[in-house]
Amino acid sequence: MGEHSIEALLAVMARLRDPQSGCPWDIEQDFSTIAPYTVEEAYEVAEAIVNNDPAALRDELGDLLFQVVYHARLGLVRRRCAMRRCRRRLGRRRSKASAQDGR
Repeated sequence: MGEHSIEALLAVMARLRDPQSGCPWDIEQDFSTIAPYTVEEAYEVAEAIVNNDPAALRDELGDLLFQVVYHARLGLVRRRCAMRRCRRRLGRRRSKASAQDGR
């Protein structure tokens, strides 16, 4: 598992939310307390796009991805199930996405 892999990000979130040894602040969060941060990160992504700032966009996309992983962890969504759902939704919305793999 490389330090830049999705698995590494999931492992960080698991450590933060671990009930025994995690970060107290992260452990006490729920969907409603994290939602404002998620919205803020989405706006920051949009701002970086409007400002045509690739460096800021990279940073903000990373922050937004972390928020998505946070929500997934809060919901105890298994990665495989979440990825399957995402793939199905993408396939329904974007015909070329589902046509690529023949499904």
